[in-house]
Amino acid sequence: MIAGLAVKSLRNRKLTAALTVVSIALAVVLLLGVERIRSEARESFASTVSGTDLIVGARASPVHLLLFSVFHIGNATSNIRWDTYVAIASRPELAWSIPISLGDSHRGFRVLGTSLDYFEHFRYARDHRLELARGKRLEGPHDAVLGAEVTRALRYKVGESIVIAHGTGEVSFSLHEDQPFRVVGVLAPTGTPVDRTVHVSLEGLDAIHAGHDEAADPLAAALRAAEEDGQRGAADQRSVQAPGGALPRRTISAFLVGLKSRSAALAMQRFVNEYAPEPLTALLPGPTLQEVWELVGAAEKTLLAVSGLVVIVGLVGMLVALLTSLSERRREMAVLRSLGARPSHVFGLILGEAALLTLAGIGLGLAVLYLGLLAGRVWLESRFGLHIGVGWPSVHEVGLIISVTVAGVLIGLIPAYRIYRYSLADGMTIRV
Repeated sequence: MIAGLAVKSLRNRKLTAALTVVSIALAVVLLLGVERIRSEARESFASTVSGTDLIVGARASPVHLLLFSVFHIGNATSNIRWDTYVAIASRPELAWSIPISLGDSHRGFRVLGTSLDYFEHFRYARDHRLELARGKRLEGPHDAVLGAEVTRALRYKVGESIVIAHGTGEVSFSLHEDQPFRVVGVLAPTGTPVDRTVHVSLEGLDAIHAGHDEAADPLAAALRAAEEDGQRGAADQRSVQAPGGALPRRTISAFLVGLKSRSAALAMQRFVNEYAPEPLTALLPGPTLQEVWELVGAAEKTLLAVSGLVVIVGLVGMLVALLTSLSERRREMAVLRSLGARPSHVFGLILGEAALLTLAGIGLGLAVLYLGLLAGRVWLESRFGLHIGVGWPSVHEVGLIISVTVAGVLIGLIPAYRIYRYSLADGMTIRV
């Protein structure tokens, strides 16, 4: 009976009730949307690299090294000599290693130079390996394998030619047009920075850079070659080969390491950090990811606080609407009392209205949120690389929904108590 009266009462105040429901719905959309994006971003961030025991680069902060080598954010402060990579990669503790070279781009997408070991050993999202959607892996020095997002955005097909530019900006005036690359494969979507990367061979990058340097400044190229020959001496760096038979090159940006035994990770990290021939940094991906989240933790808390304040504002709006209507409804409540309604019935009526408004707002908010995720997840993936799942609410999200529901009911206690206190005589008295 009380629920039916509450529904009929809200129908008589359609505009006020609708505005209240919309304000609560918008607050719920913001609260749950921020929570969903935060949790999915953290999971996507953490799943970008899996199964890698160490990441090695030139001396830099571990966070910076992780960001540029795995997430392609920023640039390397310095490079690693090829002979240094060979010396460390040849150690018996290592099961595999993946050299990577960054610093070039193609129409705003990062270009990553690597070897075939990248396709064999790189893992993401709990040991998922890279799969080709079509085409093949790198074979020739001027082959290119594109990430899924690169292909979608630029509409490339296998067999087309692309030109790499020096630098990482979206616009570059230093194009390597004399040595184009040919698209030979496209990777399946991963939801990681791999999707927004153009993969080429280290040999191909060496070829375009050597040609570019010599064309730009032949004298500087000759002096550099003479200096390298003098430093190389009897060892002759050209005779040094990388594991797997890759051709030698001058420098790389970093390399990923997989160990035969994870118990050796700390010892290997210490060896690399104390490597005498060249200053290096070796990081453990897990602890470094935790450092990154500690850095952005303040922003996360701020977003959640703002979302919580918006929910409070929505619920306070409902409280104001209910309190404002009390003066107009005192006679209505008095009539109900005269027809036999008890004070507890009147109390329950106002409380039921608050609960219905809150539940309706939550329901509308969930509908808008899921429709928005369905419509905008492709845009989020293409613009920010975020793969937002559209599934059932998580345990934490259910907890937030319950919290908003309880808060709405508790706020409804205020007008319900006030109407409970009004007496029949007070309700029937005309005030001038």
